[in-house]
Amino acid sequence: MGSTVEVVLKENLKHLGSIGDVVRVRRGYARNLLLPRGLAVVASRGNVRQIEHEKAIQAQRIAKLREEQETVVAALAKITLMVAKEAGDDGKLFGSVTSNNVLDGLKAKGVEDVDKKQLVMPDQIIKEVGSYEVGVKLPYGLTATIKLEVKTRA
Repeated sequence: MGSTVEVVLKENLKHLGSIGDVVRVRRGYARNLLLPRGLAVVASRGNVRQIEHEKAIQAQRIAKLREEQETVVAALAKITLMVAKEAGDDGKLFGSVTSNNVLDGLKAKGVEDVDKKQLVMPDQIIKEVGSYEVGVKLPYGLTATIKLEVKTRA
């Protein structure tokens, strides 16, 4: 039976654990894969302390970035977009409102850093005049909601 060694993980690894975890792995696995790729270091008191320190700094950085994103969520929640489209007398649009229309509206309001992939359009296709909500996915699991008003073009 092969001998094992304790290592401290420097990266999140699905099959082993997360950053800072002390795990016991086979000596060859550590020597040939984890250590050369910088995924782990040999578990010593100094290395454990160093990883804990780096983990605390990373947590502070993430908390600060999340706080910044929460202000972005609050700013986006105040936005109401107006989209004017050609429509029939019954309120049905000739065409539909797409994510490109929403992006154009956001750019007109001065919001430049939203990507098309971040938009979460309503489940149904927007083909009628009315009020809708569009989500914007942001980092750290945050989602902002924008109000979308679809009107007939005069």
